[in-house]
Amino acid sequence: MRFRPLIAVFLLAGCLAWAEGMRPVHASKAMVASVHELASQTGVDMMRAGGNAVDAAVATGFALAVVHPAAGNLGGGGFLLLRLANGDVHFLDFREKAPAKASADMYLDAKGNVIPDASLLGYKAVAVPGSVAGLVEAERRWGKLTLKQVMEPAIRLARDGFALRYADARALRDEHLAQFAESKRIFQRDGNYYEQGEIFRQPELAHTLERIAQNPDDFYHGAMAGELAAAIQKGGGLISGDDLANYKVVERRAVRGTYRGYQVISAPPPSSGGVALLETLNLLEGYDLHALGSRSAMSIHLTAESFRRAFFDRAEFLSDPDFTPIPVAQLIDKQFAASWRESIDPIRATPSDRLQRPKFEALDQLASTRAPAAVHEGGNTTHLSVVDAEGNAVAMTTTLNDSFGSRVTVPGLGFLLNDEMDDFTIKPGVANLYGLIQSPANAIAPNHRPLSSMTPTIVLKDDRLFLVLGSPGGATIISTVANIIMGVIDFGLDIQQAVNAPRFHQQWMPDELRLEKFGFSPDTLPLLMKGGYELNPTGYWGDAECIAVDPRTGDRLGASDGRNGGRAIGF
Repeated sequence: MRFRPLIAVFLLAGCLAWAEGMRPVHASKAMVASVHELASQTGVDMMRAGGNAVDAAVATGFALAVVHPAAGNLGGGGFLLLRLANGDVHFLDFREKAPAKASADMYLDAKGNVIPDASLLGYKAVAVPGSVAGLVEAERRWGKLTLKQVMEPAIRLARDGFALRYADARALRDEHLAQFAESKRIFQRDGNYYEQGEIFRQPELAHTLERIAQNPDDFYHGAMAGELAAAIQKGGGLISGDDLANYKVVERRAVRGTYRGYQVISAPPPSSGGVALLETLNLLEGYDLHALGSRSAMSIHLTAESFRRAFFDRAEFLSDPDFTPIPVAQLIDKQFAASWRESIDPIRATPSDRLQRPKFEALDQLASTRAPAAVHEGGNTTHLSVVDAEGNAVAMTTTLNDSFGSRVTVPGLGFLLNDEMDDFTIKPGVANLYGLIQSPANAIAPNHRPLSSMTPTIVLKDDRLFLVLGSPGGATIISTVANIIMGVIDFGLDIQQAVNAPRFHQQWMPDELRLEKFGFSPDTLPLLMKGGYELNPTGYWGDAECIAVDPRTGDRLGASDGRNGGRAIGF
């Protein structure tokens, strides 16, 4: 059988009518894109007050901890990618860490079986949070304003409250929040659920933010650290005062590559995102996707096969670089991609269990000591992108892991804690609740950071800022970012069209092609099935918050994802 190249059918006026805009938001000086209008406005206000992109990103991040508690946070972690106007690049890793008392079998019963939900709900699921340290460190090193200035809007939003959107009010009805008294009291009014338009106030969180603004060290070394550690241990968790005191933000070297002459800068390990993104793009560089047509069966096939191989390598080689050697340079080598490309059948899907990596000397020795195994990652993260008037750019992704994290709210402090321990391997070789076989390279160990898919990314054109992008979505973050980059570079879409376009994803295991339910040509799906794909149509996913810079005018073009009601704001 032969695939027919089909021109894209996005159905934006119908199937994607929920998208906020059909065209990007234009601004001549600066832009912020995030999942919530109030958070984006906070970032814009900082730049209007004389701040730069870092001030805006930190202010937006703290605001998201108030207005988007499902993923915005003080009790989680994340990554920040910064490109300064002078070309310097910095990457901050403030990913959560396993506490010192963590052990590989901590979620197994006496018979070695996985205890249901033990790594997902409650205090024992919590890893040492890094968000506060990361935001404070970024502000200290590169911000122009004071920490108090950039935190004041978040404090005000928590103290005075804000009107809940429909989706926000519905999200607060999460059944697992009701399992924890403090979470039920704050977010569900003890069962008297909030409705759309009601003002949601969080006085305890406001006081916590005031304490951080006054003395950020208090969160990790002072009285607040003691309160936090005591609450976690009282609830059966493992985090101690020493775990908090020993937490450190790490600056790492961003990964870099090229795609059709564009320069791509992205997240290094412990994120798998940047490596898998660059490996995918290297594989795709050998095909003329533009000639095949966006969302044609052939372009989807070749992209899915590239995802399959990149995720196969992700599963085998990527973990915490502080404890395991990661062959980053080899995985993003274009010759390696060319060798992999030879294994792609031009018309049929390769069964995932039959993949065989090509011989590549730099990887062969490491490959002989490891077995690839897929890793689950929670999908409730949040991303923000910022570009200021000087051309400084920030792409930052933060997470609690699952929606509302562990569902535990720290008594007296008013913020939710992550359930990031579930991102580790709970039991090597055993499928988790998502059907994924867990990797021994990502096993729980003291002070380790779990593997992540967060992929904050910056793209340059002729050494000039061109795209700032990222998304939540667990493993689908990588494919979302790749699809948006391809949409702009290969298919000539503007940034909003690229964000709106229907998404698809293949991650090696499970062996299926996941697609959003709407937006694909009805002729395309049967062709993919005839080509050997098992299709898994799902709802919308991700929340890409992106900015493009017009190479001709320098205008900032904001594209927020209507799938989750985001908003890009500029001036």
